[in-house]
Amino acid sequence: MRDLFRRGLVIPAHPLALDASRQLDERRQRALTRYYVEAGAGGLAVGVHTTQFAIHGTPLLAPVLELAATTAREYSRSVVLVAGATGPTAQAVAEAELARSLGYHMVLLSPYRELSEDELIERARAVGEVMPVIGFYLQPAVGGCPLSRNFWTRLAEIEAVVGIKVAPFDRYRTLDVLHGVVRAGRGDEVALYTGNDDHILADLITPHRVVVDGREVEVEFVGGLLGQWAVWVHRAVQLLEEARRAREGDDQAVRRLLRLDGHLTDANAAIFDSANGFHGCIPGIHEVLRRQGLLEGRWCLDPVEELSSGQLAEIDRIWDAYPGLRDDEFVAEGLDRWLS
Repeated sequence: MRDLFRRGLVIPAHPLALDASRQLDERRQRALTRYYVEAGAGGLAVGVHTTQFAIHGTPLLAPVLELAATTAREYSRSVVLVAGATGPTAQAVAEAELARSLGYHMVLLSPYRELSEDELIERARAVGEVMPVIGFYLQPAVGGCPLSRNFWTRLAEIEAVVGIKVAPFDRYRTLDVLHGVVRAGRGDEVALYTGNDDHILADLITPHRVVVDGREVEVEFVGGLLGQWAVWVHRAVQLLEEARRAREGDDQAVRRLLRLDGHLTDANAAIFDSANGFHGCIPGIHEVLRRQGLLEGRWCLDPVEELSSGQLAEIDRIWDAYPGLRDDEFVAEGLDRWLS
């Protein structure tokens, strides 16, 4: 699975399907997984921010992880299963052990604000003794914290670290990760995945030439592990393939993707509610999936977590403006089968 992950994949951050009583809707949770796999996603990330961090430390985590894993195994092709782990070291290790018992391949290790950089490094080492680790630079607005360039060097030096999801929504901090990986000498081993939902296509087509100690090293984002790719996944798979062609020198592909980059960022701003500090990002994802029939409603575990004022109108606007980003026909063709 490491080789598959290293080549670069579309990895949706898997939402949590709830019913009107805010209980797990297993039928629709399974339908989401089937949609992602049939749309061509190469992996699934479950128990991450888009799944709602609130499930951690509750009895809901295990069945949600298990349901995604068993549903993905309905298919003959390989799907990289990534489990989110969070909290202090003991909790993160226990969650990694749970994920391993359910057949997951890697752990996306979320930051934990209560720990120092030294403690975060030791936590990563401890989790890495259980499963391969994907580091995670999460933007502060949804639970992350600023981390130094030296932190990313130290993290990348850990042999169990196989990738980093770069999602600070900040170009300066994105460069900190790239420099850290190069300084660690593991640019060929640590797969970089964009999580910058505001900069997806530009990340995927840019060859980053990092100069460290007089050496110029080229690194690139090989794929995306994204909340934005929880929706319109069939189209996302096509975009990643075009990004590969762009990186290989197809100038027309570069031009097409640069034209789309602003469209996708504008759509993401509405779905993720950037105007209100990302308060409505998860309900925004749910709203898109509701419109396509995959979810019944926008319900989150926290009743307060809803669309912000004006966000629905913004989603209406981008829905009409960018039909080429959507995959409504693909979803309509498979929906009954996925819900069966």
